Amino acid sequence: MELRKLGRTDIEVTSVCLGTMTWGKQNTEAEAHDQLDYALDRGINFIDTAEMYPVPGEAKTQGRTEAYIGTWIAARKNRDKYVLATKVTGRSGMTWCRDGDVEQTRHTPEQIDEAVENSLRRLQTDYIDLYQLHWPDRDMPGFGFDSYYDYDAGEMTPLEDILGALSRHVEKGNIRHIGLSNETAWGTMKFLELAERLALPRMVSNQCVYNLIARRFDYDRAEIAMREQVGLLAYSPLAMGVLTGKYDNSATPKGSRGDLFPQFMTGWQNAEAAYLDCNTTARKLGLTPTQFALKFVETREFLTSNIIGATSLSQLEENIAAHEIDWTDDMEREARRIHKTYRCPASR
Repeated sequence: MELRKLGRTDIEVTSVCLGTMTWGKQNTEAEAHDQLDYALDRGINFIDTAEMYPVPGEAKTQGRTEAYIGTWIAARKNRDKYVLATKVTGRSGMTWCRDGDVEQTRHTPEQIDEAVENSLRRLQTDYIDLYQLHWPDRDMPGFGFDSYYDYDAGEMTPLEDILGALSRHVEKGNIRHIGLSNETAWGTMKFLELAERLALPRMVSNQCVYNLIARRFDYDRAEIAMREQVGLLAYSPLAMGVLTGKYDNSATPKGSRGDLFPQFMTGWQNAEAAYLDCNTTARKLGLTPTQFALKFVETREFLTSNIIGATSLSQLEENIAAHEIDWTDDMEREARRIHKTYRCPASR
């Protein structure tokens, strides 16, 4: 398993990261523990979660994923063997993520303080290696973005207040490093500028959607990742499963996310021509669609780690093994052809 630097830190993470957002809805606690054990046995040293998980977010399950990881941490007693990342919820109506009466979840210092402490408690750990802002506090679309519309910048939580709150937890030792998620090029550079000017901790990563049919990261943030070492942590590398081939020919397998949570599939299924091309191309190259999709993401030079998720051990085994193939010039040419043909067709 390849190791890559996490930003400008001395931490090395594997190029494959274990994602956890299904644990607590599609996966039981025992299944979560089995996946964690298997991933570590296969050499993965990076685990990503969030306070709002599992997905879809709702009051009765919020925090359950972190709690499952917490019982595993308490049982295994091997906290020094992996890098643990979690996230604080951005601006949203998911007020159940907070104990008090709030109108919205926000990145105010008070809400950040509460979120950090609650995550530490659920995770049953003294520290979080990477603490990420799940999506911006600003009043702008964090998901399904297609066009830019301006917002009231004076109404957002000042970025220096957010960075200051995170800094205090770094000083206390609750957090080792901080990162972004679903952040824009402007937001990323602004946080870096503030960190340098105010001598505060530097963002080390940006977790964003990235796959063969959703490559907007290439257009601006990839250069930031390379020049500023704010590497990509890629989520949805299989485009919610459409790049595995299981949804080909308009199929919706029983028990799949498309079956259970169809509201998450629209942006991907609207790109049917593109994902069918990806899957057909993979087979012509002698690969499975999963191999083609996952290895493509891992081979991007601006990538720090590729976040894979699974609802069964057999899926997890397949996803990890997919990274073991060699990426060839023919594969790169086909990935480029697909992108030039469809130009990020998925509305994510």
